[in-house]
Amino acid sequence: MIADFPNLFTISGPGAPSDLANMVPHIEQHIKWITKCLECLRIHDINMTEFTLEAENTWIKHVNDVVEKTLFRTSKSIYNGANIRGKPRVFIPYLGSSDIYMEK
Repeated sequence: MIADFPNLFTISGPGAPSDLANMVPHIEQHIKWITKCLECLRIHDINMTEFTLEAENTWIKHVNDVVEKTLFRTSKSIYNGANIRGKPRVFIPYLGSSDIYMEK
């Protein structure tokens, strides 16, 4: 989810491990999580869900902290925008374990 976009669920989007892992199980995990979230909203008669900017920034910091421990931080790759001249370098995929991703 992305701050300021209520009810928008991204599957295998930025900050997900899917690009560098087995994509199908991660997509399945995302769909299961979204389904549980929507069921919870329906049960509690809630019509909207939205991440806060604080939650988004916390996740981005975690993704960056994980990549800083690897050689990816110095690589020139499509994963960090090096393929586009002038684009800020931001590592997009999540490099932590699937277990940690699903836990968080």
